Amino acid sequence: MTPDAAATELRELLARHADPAFADGMQRYFRTHVPALGVGNRAVADMTYRWVGEHPDLSPADRLAIADTLIEQSKHHEETLAGFALLHRVAKKQMGGELLDHARIWLDRHVTNWAQCDDLCLKLLYPYLLGHLDEMSRTRAWIGGGPWARRAANVAVVKFVRRQVGKTVYELPVSHVFDNCTALMSDEEFYVQKGVGWLLKVTAQVHPEAVGEYLRTWHTQMRRDTFRYALEGMSADDRSALMALDGGVRA
Repeated sequence: MTPDAAATELRELLARHADPAFADGMQRYFRTHVPALGVGNRAVADMTYRWVGEHPDLSPADRLAIADTLIEQSKHHEETLAGFALLHRVAKKQMGGELLDHARIWLDRHVTNWAQCDDLCLKLLYPYLLGHLDEMSRTRAWIGGGPWARRAANVAVVKFVRRQVGKTVYELPVSHVFDNCTALMSDEEFYVQKGVGWLLKVTAQVHPEAVGEYLRTWHTQMRRDTFRYALEGMSADDRSALMALDGGVRA
C-alpha cells in the first residue's frame, strides 16, 4: 500500500464519522476558525489504531511515510491528529531521531492550532522522549521556529520537569526551563506565552524557590497573564508574596 492510498483510506474513514454539529461546537475552544469534521480526539485515535491493526505488516518507517502524507495533505483538524496517532504506539521503542526532525517540519508547516500542537507534544513526543531522554535538549532549537514550534519547545518537555522513568527519577534541568522561558518572554504570540506560563507553573510545583527567584528577577519583563499563570504552581503564601510584584508586570 502506498502512503497516498493509505492516507486516502484514513481520510475516508474519518469522513464517515463526521458530525457537523460537533464540529461547530468545537469552535468555542479556538480563537480562530478550525476546519473540522467533528470527530472527537479519542475517536480519532481509536479509529487510527484499529486501522493499523488491520494492516499488521506496516513497519515504523511505513507508518511515518503515511503520517507524513496524511499531515501534509490534511484539510481537516482530525486528519492531522490521525497522522500523529499512527506513530503513538511505536514512538518510544521503534522510532529514532528522525521523529524529531519530522515533528519540527510539521510544527513549522502543517500544525495550525494549539490542540494539534499539544497533541503532538503530549501524545506522540512524550512517549518518544520517555525512551530517548538524551534527545530532550534538541527541542530547545524549536525556539527559533514558527509559533507552534516555539510553543512546543515548552509543551514537549512540561511532563519532564520531574518524571519517574523506569526505576529512576528524571528531572529536566532548571536551566533548560529558564533559558527557554527567558528566550520566549517577549514573544507576541498568545499561545507561546501560554506555553511559557505552563512550564513555569509546573516547575514551580517542583522547584518553588528557584521559580520564585526567577519571577522576582524577570517580572518587569513578563506579561501579566504569563506571570499569573506561573503563580498557580506556587503555595498560597508564596503566591501572595509574589503578587505584590504584579504592579510591575507588563500588561
